[in-house]
Amino acid sequence: MDSLVDRNRTTVTEFILLGLTQDPVLRVILFIIILCIYLVTVSGNLCTILLIRFSSLVHHPMYFFLSHLAFVDIVLSSSITPNMLVTFLVDKNTISYHGCAFQLGFSALFGTAEYFLLAAMAYDRFMAICNPLLYSTKMSTRVCVQLIMVTYVGGLINGCTLYLDVYVLPLCGPNRVNHFFCDFAPLVELSCSDVSVITVVASSIVGSLILFTGLVVVFSYMYILITILKMRSTEGRHKAFSTCSSHLSAVTLYYGTTTFIYVMPKSMYSTDQNKVISVFYVVVIPMLNPLIYTLRNKDIKEALKRHMGRKIFS
Repeated sequence: MDSLVDRNRTTVTEFILLGLTQDPVLRVILFIIILCIYLVTVSGNLCTILLIRFSSLVHHPMYFFLSHLAFVDIVLSSSITPNMLVTFLVDKNTISYHGCAFQLGFSALFGTAEYFLLAAMAYDRFMAICNPLLYSTKMSTRVCVQLIMVTYVGGLINGCTLYLDVYVLPLCGPNRVNHFFCDFAPLVELSCSDVSVITVVASSIVGSLILFTGLVVVFSYMYILITILKMRSTEGRHKAFSTCSSHLSAVTLYYGTTTFIYVMPKSMYSTDQNKVISVFYVVVIPMLNPLIYTLRNKDIKEALKRHMGRKIFS
């Protein structure tokens, strides 16, 4: 372990990421699976962005937010997955102290941005279903841009907080991180003195952001449900439900997994369970989002058919 000695205290200058498993056969299998998932994630989300950008059928506020969700998924997965793949190929995968802080801050930034995007998309569905006559005014281009700015500012607040927390954590000995990336919880386990204040501050900020965005989602869908139940037309109810089903699936997947990791007491799950669930929200969910919105959205499927038709017959 590379280290510096300062005032009789050993300061960690690099970390060793232990990864998911030490089984050589399982590592090869996981490498192939996760590499394939990552390639599908990047290509699927990139196609979503390009389709929304160049198709006239999907130039609505919902798809504007969806294009940013695709961008966030690409960056979130790319901030962790490539280095995770390295852990399967080498016996000792190290990351510098600054690299670890950057990875944590970067993943926290875009992970938090996803919460805000899902909340913004819920608000968009609320306005479309509950206030259709005011929709074009309430969800104007200016409002959409403002919501996106709030999304990235919220992510930046959390990202900077966790980034700076790495530098104030009292790390003075062990540098083996029992994870496949620099997450906050395994780094706290390496601290050599009381870190309760740092943990409380970080948890409060993360919890507040999750609570705020979660309440936006919950209240939006409460009003949506009430509005749908008041509809007399069965066809209208079905159409309203279909416009929300994709988003509800994405919300359930993301909030369910991340809440389990960052909100539930650590005593309720083991480190191995933490790592498995982390794989799901860092690797799997960014791949599923474009599939969910493509397979369950008529506008996107129609735009995709038109685009593919032009390519085939041109």
